[in-house]
Amino acid sequence: MTLTQLLSIVRARALLLLAVFAATLAAAVALSLWLPPRWTASAAVVIDVKSADPLAGANSSAMLAPSYMATQADILASDRVAQRVVRSLKLGERPELRADWLDDTGGRGNYEQWLAQRLQRRLDVRPSRESNVIELRFSSVDPSFSVAVANTFAQAYLETVLELRTEPARRYTEFFDDRSKYLREQLQQAQTRLSAFQRAKGLVGNDERLDVESARLNDLSSQWVASQGSTADVRSRQVAAGIAPESLPDVLNHPVAQGLRNELARPDARLRELAERLGDNHPSLIEARAAQAELRLKLQQETQRLSAGVGIGAILAESRESQIKGALDAQRERVLALRGDRDQWTLLQREVDLAQRAYDAVAARLTQMSLESESDVTNASLLAAAVEPARPSFPHWPLNLTLGAAAGLLLGLAAVLMREGADRRLRTPEDVARGLKLPLLGQVLPAGTGGNAAVELLRPSSRRPKSGDDAPGAALAAAEGAR
Repeated sequence: MTLTQLLSIVRARALLLLAVFAATLAAAVALSLWLPPRWTASAAVVIDVKSADPLAGANSSAMLAPSYMATQADILASDRVAQRVVRSLKLGERPELRADWLDDTGGRGNYEQWLAQRLQRRLDVRPSRESNVIELRFSSVDPSFSVAVANTFAQAYLETVLELRTEPARRYTEFFDDRSKYLREQLQQAQTRLSAFQRAKGLVGNDERLDVESARLNDLSSQWVASQGSTADVRSRQVAAGIAPESLPDVLNHPVAQGLRNELARPDARLRELAERLGDNHPSLIEARAAQAELRLKLQQETQRLSAGVGIGAILAESRESQIKGALDAQRERVLALRGDRDQWTLLQREVDLAQRAYDAVAARLTQMSLESESDVTNASLLAAAVEPARPSFPHWPLNLTLGAAAGLLLGLAAVLMREGADRRLRTPEDVARGLKLPLLGQVLPAGTGGNAAVELLRPSSRRPKSGDDAPGAALAAAEGAR
């Protein structure tokens, strides 16, 4: 269907179109007058996602996520918030609402949840795309009730957000409190074991006995090494004393033995001198020989005494070495015992330190969770409270009339086309060619266009019959149709 055909049909059936249009528009006006007016109250809340958390000290990554605002809008429209509004406004105490619930559900289900769902159906939550503001709108037939519900929804949302933050913190507080008590007991037990060990071993925090005993052990080791050298030297001299005692340094360097050797040199010289002048039985020579023999005896006795002293020195050196070795072994055992005690003390001290660090970490988390559980501040706040609207939001007369006019026009066109489909007429030259599948020879113009009547002949090209058509028969049928 072309636009020309459509206009011709509308022009021919204009009365039907106007009747349907007027009826639809009248129905829209009547419906707007019949339905009770509704009043819409609007409130707004703002969410701060940029400021740092005063308790955590940093921004939460979840607040910066694109879905955070959508989540907050879902919370605002949730059953939990709606039920809090029902309880705050005490809607459950209204007998007319309970009667409606009984009629609707027959007493089945939760009455408070039913009321919350009724409020949710009239609630419109609109998060802003370019800001952190969420607008909520509530409409009802009572303007004051709309204002009360909108403001209560905003306040219930703020309280619910605070609960969603503090409830996990309270549970974490209980967990960390129990854990801190357990860790405190572990710390006390570790400290008790450390104190008992210190008392049993006589240790203090900065005990230097191990250093002193270690120094003493080193000194005894040095003495033992020195005594070993001294004993070896004495033993070598003892061996030498058994072979040639007069060659011992102790004998050679002893002043008595050295004096005897010097005195012995004088009788030896006198004896040689007397032996040259006197005979062997001369009294002077015999006296000199006696003096020499006496000095030799004294030197031999002194040499024996001194060599015997070397043996005694060896015995003393061996005894001293043995004493030092015993003291060294005892000191080594003492140092090893002290080191074992110190290692045990270090292990116990490490257990105390680990228990202390674990307790401090849990105590810090307990303090933070306790602060968060007692917090009454959230990152959401009321931006604009709802006020009573100046005019109802429904019916909206310009919108209703526009929609009624558009619907009336569409319904009128539909009625015209349906009526035309039931009673088809030839209204344009194109209808003859397309509807009858015949060529149009001419048309009779209305009176006043060129006389009483005029016949307009089409061009030959337009009246040329199609191949296979009966030209005379087609012309006669066209003339009959035009007549």
